[in-house]
Amino acid sequence: MPLSIGIVGLPNVGKSTLFNALTRAQNAQCANYPFCTIEPNKAIVPVPDDRLNVLARMVAPQKVVAATVEFTDIAGLVKGASTGEGLGNKFLANIRETQAILHVVRCFEDDDVVHVHGKVNPVTDMEVIETELILADAQALENRMDRLRKQAKAGKEHQARLTAAETLLAHLVAGNPAASLPGLAEGTMGELYAEMSPLTAKPVIYCANVDEDGLGQDSPLVAAVRGHAAKTGSPVVKVSARMEEELAALSDEERDEFLKSYGVSSSGLDQVIRTGYAMLGLISYFTAGPKEVRAWTIEQGWKAPKAASVIHTDFERGFIRAEVISYADYVSHASEAACRAAGVLRQEGKEYQVRDGDVMHFLFNV
Repeated sequence: MPLSIGIVGLPNVGKSTLFNALTRAQNAQCANYPFCTIEPNKAIVPVPDDRLNVLARMVAPQKVVAATVEFTDIAGLVKGASTGEGLGNKFLANIRETQAILHVVRCFEDDDVVHVHGKVNPVTDMEVIETELILADAQALENRMDRLRKQAKAGKEHQARLTAAETLLAHLVAGNPAASLPGLAEGTMGELYAEMSPLTAKPVIYCANVDEDGLGQDSPLVAAVRGHAAKTGSPVVKVSARMEEELAALSDEERDEFLKSYGVSSSGLDQVIRTGYAMLGLISYFTAGPKEVRAWTIEQGWKAPKAASVIHTDFERGFIRAEVISYADYVSHASEAACRAAGVLRQEGKEYQVRDGDVMHFLFNV
């Protein structure tokens, strides 16, 4: 279950530049005019995790497979996007399929890069995007209403679904995001929510895109982003997309030195992924053997059989037990055999809740 993140924002806020930087793939065209990104750009990138590299050095496997994140970048949204203005509205379906939204906000002044509204104003910019997403959700729901009304006439069992749709639609039309509707994920409303996957119900990471000088102390523009995000308890990451794009061409060692020169401890990719994992309650466990060392992404709180299902559904169906070594114990003893001899390899059953960093081997029978 790889993490998937959709990137949204106004035109010319640095979305495509950031996409290129995050994915280290120079395949998102960048230009100083609106609607430069015409088709949605998608890229699957490995999750940076030093623990995976440490395990690989000890095990020396044939291959190393990191957990992944899928990024989707669409054309910039503008005011009126929900009614067909611009190009971004055509690709909102791509964002609807993602787990979270990265909302890129311009927090830099540059006369050479035009602003679609003529002036940099983070709060206004964020409100435009948020309004368009609300309107897009309302339009998507309105498109379903005729079918729901017909179904409700055919049988009382469908009436509850129509009532839920009418409640959600009224909430959206009033200018409210789906996430703020009480009981959104419960009962009949929950069924509608799962089917529709509202854009405005997705958790949001606000990305304040600054120039290189803005990586230190927050500017008033960044402070405005943090203030707006605080209203919904949403996290904020601060990156310089232009600098991140330069980093993409460097080796790991060169990149670390470059970041240090700006007083930054982690790259934009690290910040976004770390924030996304925390926001969605995701963790990683590892499998380690001579053929492969691999990281697997699961939700925090999953029990061993469910965690095994991301490898193969047969692992969950025929689960017998799991052999578990904590990451710290594995590193301390340097091999599975040494962990077994030291008695730190544990046998865990169906009720075991997998912990972040567990090194696991599953026994099953189908």
